[in-house]
This record gives sequence, structure tokens and C-alpha cells, in this order.
Amino acid sequence: MSGANELVALIDVPGPERDALAEIIAKDGLAVIAVENAEQLPHNAALVVAHSRALPSDAWGDLAERTPTLVVSDDRQDSELLRAVDAGLVDYVVEPRRHGHLLRRMIRRVIDLNRLAQEREHDRARLAELNERLETHLAMLRLDQQAGGQIQRKLLPPRPQSVGGVSCDYWLAPSLYLSGDFLDFQRFDDRYTLFYFADVSGHGASSAFVTVLLKSLSNRWQHEWDGQHPERLAPRWLAGLNRELLDTGIGKHATLFVGVIDRERRYLHYSLGAQLPMPLLVDDGDARYLSGEGMPVGLFPDVEYPQLGCELPADFRLWLCSDGILECLPGETLESRLEELRRRARDSETLSALRDGLALGDKIADDDTEVAEHAPGHDELPDDLTIMMLSGFGNDDA
Repeated sequence: MSGANELVALIDVPGPERDALAEIIAKDGLAVIAVENAEQLPHNAALVVAHSRALPSDAWGDLAERTPTLVVSDDRQDSELLRAVDAGLVDYVVEPRRHGHLLRRMIRRVIDLNRLAQEREHDRARLAELNERLETHLAMLRLDQQAGGQIQRKLLPPRPQSVGGVSCDYWLAPSLYLSGDFLDFQRFDDRYTLFYFADVSGHGASSAFVTVLLKSLSNRWQHEWDGQHPERLAPRWLAGLNRELLDTGIGKHATLFVGVIDRERRYLHYSLGAQLPMPLLVDDGDARYLSGEGMPVGLFPDVEYPQLGCELPADFRLWLCSDGILECLPGETLESRLEELRRRARDSETLSALRDGLALGDKIADDDTEVAEHAPGHDELPDDLTIMMLSGFGNDDA
């Protein structure tokens, strides 16, 4: 029965009337303790039933704040009854011995409501505690992500830079602190310049870890290359990375474009794994997508990647963009957005010119540190967004 075994305290003047009232309350399994004044109330009373004659007028307010209280009276016109109600007591019953069933029903209702209120307060306190823990954990995670983002950006090449007349600049805006986009551009020797452009599936910490693996492997493979057969280097890199990603078993794959620039021949050797959009080569007022296709890296075993190449004009721009750029271009279809990107790449002579024309919502900073620190503010970016521009051969710093 609802309210059974709950302790009800009855405050009344000792005598037969109090005993009779206690017996009425005790029916249906309610436990009752009768006391003479509020000072004698037990600490574990779930409810107080107080007779209007038993307490002075100035005691009702303190009692109402202390414990849920029902006031009873033998007279509806009792002035103490009105003062008790005005003080905030839960409810009242007139002629309680005559309306015992109503009194017990009200007692059970008040006990149930009080228990629910206590449970809500407990849940509220527990929720506040859990929320505080969550905020603490989120703050720690945010600090870790910020530190990871700064370290990841330290792995990127300097920007802008020029090697043997070929210049490189890029802009990377993660949708979170850490990015699944990554790139590199570095001189191998007096003849060759190596670069790659990667977009790891997803974004965040797990994707960023793959970019660190990519950086480590590319450095190792570069040190192992003897400078012979540059046309074989890019396919071999992609095949090796494909094996490494499959061996990790983390379920991550990537699209990549790997290039070897022969500055002596002004020729680009390259290979790719499902790059979208393909790099755009701009020369003499025209822009075209490079040809070729290859499987994503990290999805299928024993994949062979193509050996591709093209001549590089004396004055060229080569644009590489992650697929996040397609979300920032107008157009209803993929083909229309790719055509819009081709047109904009043709008309943009600088990286900032192409970037500033994109639909990026609020203007996103060009400064690397500011971009990293405010990365979660890039809610308008549905994915990591990276743009890389190679140009040459306007400078010859060998």
C-alpha cells in the first residue's frame, strides 16, 4: 500500500482525542508517533499531522519549512487553522475523526509527493555531479585535442616556400581541432621535389593519427629512395601505405595524390588513390583536371597504383583540394561543382583568391595558429577543408 511503513508524527495535546486520532491515522499500515510539541518530532518523520490547538501561532511557519505538514481542526472557523494554512502548510482537514478515510488518503498522497520531490532532488544533484564530471572530462579532452592539433600542424611543411623555382602554399582548416587532411612538400635533391596530398576518411583524432603515420612512412620511404626511376616512387609509396593501413586494422582509408617533380625536365611523375577532386593544372589561361584513377588507400589488399605523368609548363599553377571544398561551391550536381572549381582555379592567381571566394560563412582566419585554436568554431564547415597550390618555375633558388 502506498505510504505503508512511513512514519507519521502527530502533534496534539495528550489525551483521549489524540489517542483516537492516532488510531485513525494508523489504519492501512501507517506508523504513527504522537508527540506534544514540535521539539519532540523524530528526525525520520515523513509527515506531520498537527492539530491547530497544539501549536502557538508563530510556530506554523518553522514547521512548514521543516517537514511536510497537514493541519487538522475540529472547527472550520478556527483562526489557528487559517494561520497555519497561510504559513504554507500542505493542506488541512476539518473534523479529522469524522473524515478518517479522507485524512489517510491525504497523508498517503502527501507522502508520495514528498518522496517524489526527494527523488527529483536526488536526481538533480546526481545530474549536476555527472554534468560537472562531464565538463571536466570535456575540458581535458579539449586541451588534449588542442595540443594534438598544434603538434599536427607542426608536422606540416613551412608555408609558403620555394624549391628550385617551384613554390608551394596551402591553407588547412579542420572542422575539429584535429584534421584528417594532410600534405607535405619537400626537396629531395638538386633535381627532384616530392609532395603528397592526403584526405583520410572521417575527421578527428583517429583520422589525425593516420596522418602522423603517413608522415612517418613518407619520411622513411624518402630516405630509402636512391633517386632512380622517379616514375615508380609514387605508386610504390601508395602500395606500401595501403599495406600499412590494412595491417593496423583501424578501418581507416584515405585518398591520396603523390607527386615527384623533376625540375630538370619540368615534368611531374604522379600516382593517386581515388583523389576527388583531381588536381587542376592551370597554364596560359586554361585549367584542366589531371588524368588518371586509382583505388582508395587502405581498403583493398594487393592494389597496384598507376604510373602517370605530365609535362609542367614554364609558368603553371597546380591546385589540390580536399573534397570538403565541394561543399562550399554552388551547384546541384557533382559535375556542376567540379566545373565551378575548375573555373575558379583558372581565374585565381593566389591561394587567398580561391579561398576567399568560397562559401565559408563567417570569414575564417588565414593565420595557422588562429585557425587551429578556433577550429571548433568552424561549424559551417561540414568537413576538413584544405587547399594546396604549387606554382613555378618563376624562381630558381635551387
